[in-house]
Amino acid sequence: MAPASGLLVGGQAGPVLKMSGRIDKSWVVFDSIENDEHDRCIDLFRRPDGSFGFEEFRRDVEDAGAWTPVAYYSGAAYASKEAAFGAAARAVTWLTEAMRGRERGTR
Repeated sequence: MAPASGLLVGGQAGPVLKMSGRIDKSWVVFDSIENDEHDRCIDLFRRPDGSFGFEEFRRDVEDAGAWTPVAYYSGAAYASKEAAFGAAARAVTWLTEAMRGRERGTR
């Protein structure tokens, strides 16, 4: 299992202790949200220790369409999925608009 932050927090992110390359295979992704262009994605996940987190990815043609981490948010741990989503919405500028599109059924 990839190490997560030792600090479990509610609405605020704890310190990022280690940058991750990808989401660890033991973490369960419970939601994945893409932007309109389908070149950015946020994965929200739960770790085996019960903490939650998120990661932002990009997909470029020159990377053969592979999803690549952008900002290494996955090192922070949150006490709930709502807290992880709230942190993601504050950190990722396009996420709020993507959620509006999801609510309208356009995604």
